[in-house]
Amino acid sequence: MTDQLILFTLLLTVFALLIWGRWRYDIVAFVALLVALLTGVVPAERAFSGFGHPATVIIALVLIVSRGLSNSGAIELLARFLVDSSRKLWGHIAMMSSLAAVLSAIMNNVAALALLMPVDIQAAAKAKRSPALSLMPLSFASILGGMITLIGTPPNIIIAEFRGDALGASYRMFDFAPVGLACAAVGIAYVTLIGWRLLPQGRRDADAGADLFDLADYIAELKVQDESAIIGQTIAELDELAEQADVEIIGLIRKGRRMPGLARRMEIKAGDSLVVEANPEAIDTALGSMGLEYVGSGAATLKDDDLSLNELVVPAASRLAGRSTASLRLLYRYGVALVGVSRQGKRFRDNVRQLEIRPGDVLLLLGAEERLGDVITRLGLLPLKDRGQRVIKRDKAWIAVGIFAIAILVASAGWVYLPVALGCVAMAYVLLNIVPVRTMYDSVEWPVIVLLGSMIPIGAALQTTGGTALIADGIVNLSAGFSPIVVLTLLVVVTMTLSDVMNNTATAVIAAPIAIEIAARLGVNPDPFLMGVAVAASCAFLTPIGHKNNTLIMGPGGYRFGDYWRMGLPLEIIIVAVAVPTIAVVWPM
Repeated sequence: MTDQLILFTLLLTVFALLIWGRWRYDIVAFVALLVALLTGVVPAERAFSGFGHPATVIIALVLIVSRGLSNSGAIELLARFLVDSSRKLWGHIAMMSSLAAVLSAIMNNVAALALLMPVDIQAAAKAKRSPALSLMPLSFASILGGMITLIGTPPNIIIAEFRGDALGASYRMFDFAPVGLACAAVGIAYVTLIGWRLLPQGRRDADAGADLFDLADYIAELKVQDESAIIGQTIAELDELAEQADVEIIGLIRKGRRMPGLARRMEIKAGDSLVVEANPEAIDTALGSMGLEYVGSGAATLKDDDLSLNELVVPAASRLAGRSTASLRLLYRYGVALVGVSRQGKRFRDNVRQLEIRPGDVLLLLGAEERLGDVITRLGLLPLKDRGQRVIKRDKAWIAVGIFAIAILVASAGWVYLPVALGCVAMAYVLLNIVPVRTMYDSVEWPVIVLLGSMIPIGAALQTTGGTALIADGIVNLSAGFSPIVVLTLLVVVTMTLSDVMNNTATAVIAAPIAIEIAARLGVNPDPFLMGVAVAASCAFLTPIGHKNNTLIMGPGGYRFGDYWRMGLPLEIIIVAVAVPTIAVVWPM
């Protein structure tokens, strides 16, 4: 009883912290594991069993394989061949959503969205319509597509391996397909024909990409006067003074010629002109503090082949999430300047270097192309426009697809254990340099790995101490007198609600043993309940925090927190209405 009380208190605390979102979910989960070990509810010998669990290994390998498919260029070529900006909106959404669902079935759904999002935004720009109309349907479709196969989404992998531990045989690659396909087909039809119409009119009319940044009033050319105190210093040495004035020095002009890049190591001479990025008030401050003379302003001062402006979105796993560029010393370390931030359709131009960056923010970075490419890789950012920074191995596209297809075939036939097959694909991609060795581990989303490795022992402890049996008894008693179908529906609704406000991986880890216990109490086949948890844990459509894909589109689409439920609530009701009967037919009680 004491162990149960400790575990329930610990889990409620974890749930509350994950919903609050102030601390990263991997830190919350790992601290919870340490508390469980210190209190003895998780035995010391099981401390890190979750990190060697097949589900953890499969998820890490799927992420590496997804990077390989992306790097091969096969998906990019397919997307550009199929996407036509001249289609009517519903036709465009139907095509993009179907493509997203198919890709999400064979690779990580976050990676699939990251590949298709720039294509969708560019199509919206060509069609002169708001990307908000198509980005949310695209995100929802990528989530739905992940439910079709074992490797499409982490909850399916967790449920499959849990079944293997509990019942002796795990689910195979396409065991999820009948239910997943039914949900995806109906869901895509909904977002294509109805869903986008439910967005607020303001979001449907706004174009967060087209008018995201207006540089005209924020870029100025300031001439160094003969008596200026900064003569003889390098631009890099002016960082502290520039920060005090809230300006960013982004270039140097000498004798009418712009110096390469951001000219960080150039020594300033009288008559030089500094190109700075700041608001008009800060520019006035800089004129006095640095002994400068105003020459002119406007984005024309940026016209240079050596510099580029890039719009990038911040995913949850980015090193920049939760930090400011000032704390990261972005300009000093990488030679790249942050000149603007867009969050939920709101633009930030003042004090942006001190602004704490959040997942889903869109950043406008200025720098040399090679520097920007380095920043994108190191900080884990996603470009909203393909400017060639990613190294695409187009000559190896069919090789990459062929290797992956063979691995899926042999794993589906049961000839090779799935983690082994995926491991062979990952190593083949590395040996063929489709995934360079230096970026292989960058492909893995380590916070998810830590979350899963930490939660699996806690979930097992909940089961061994009788905690899952207690929860199962409560659900069964609550639905006493009703058929198992009603109990299944209740489990699906509860799990789906949890997934809307906390990580779907954690939801699946906790709900899977409860599903087994409920089936045991009812004396029925556990498969329908496990399948119900798999579907429900993946379906997080009410909030931008329930699934990474929803967070990813928030900035580029200019969405507000409350926009998601408008399209998402009807979709969740539809999924419950489709999934439960389909599960009952495919997996009889």
